[in-house]
Amino acid sequence: MIAILDYGLGNIKAFAAVFHKLGVQYRIARSASELADVNKIVLPGVGAFDKAMSLLNESGMRDTVQERVTRDGMPILGICVGMQILAQTSEEGTLAGLGFIEGSVRSIASLADTRGLDLPHMGWNTVQFTPGERLAAGLSDPPEFYFLHSYYFDCGHEEDVIARVNYGATFPCAVRRGNVYGVQFHPEKSHHNGVAILKNFAEL
Repeated sequence: MIAILDYGLGNIKAFAAVFHKLGVQYRIARSASELADVNKIVLPGVGAFDKAMSLLNESGMRDTVQERVTRDGMPILGICVGMQILAQTSEEGTLAGLGFIEGSVRSIASLADTRGLDLPHMGWNTVQFTPGERLAAGLSDPPEFYFLHSYYFDCGHEEDVIARVNYGATFPCAVRRGNVYGVQFHPEKSHHNGVAILKNFAEL
């Protein structure tokens, strides 16, 4: 059973529709009690880092998520801002993130080769996954995904980066450390490649 966290951000219905089509059991979770008997978590998000963390804290689910992921080793997939709040900090705000993966979220504009490019980075772009990465099984070659963001996850450890994208500069767009996964792109808007990502996560 996968819990899709509904804490006020993200296209919850789109994720539910994909899992329904795949025949994957899911629950839209709005309280800590609804996380008691699940075995995976999807953490969507759109908008700003501090807003996402504030809403997650206010939802009453944050401590349970932290416990299930760190103590029980439950797999979690953060998506877009849901990926960014897996980090420790963000240049976009002042609140602490979940800290599941060492690193900080930084502005794409801080990268020298992106100066002069429009932000947000919006639309379809090709992604380069680490060869053999399980989350990337069954993708087209090369895989394209839909992006909408102005910040990227600057990982503290290179081995935690499992995919990169180029928008003027090349930067991480998917991360993994143990049972914690994150993707910057929107799988729910990325047609067959996005469905494959969600299917692979469900089958981990």
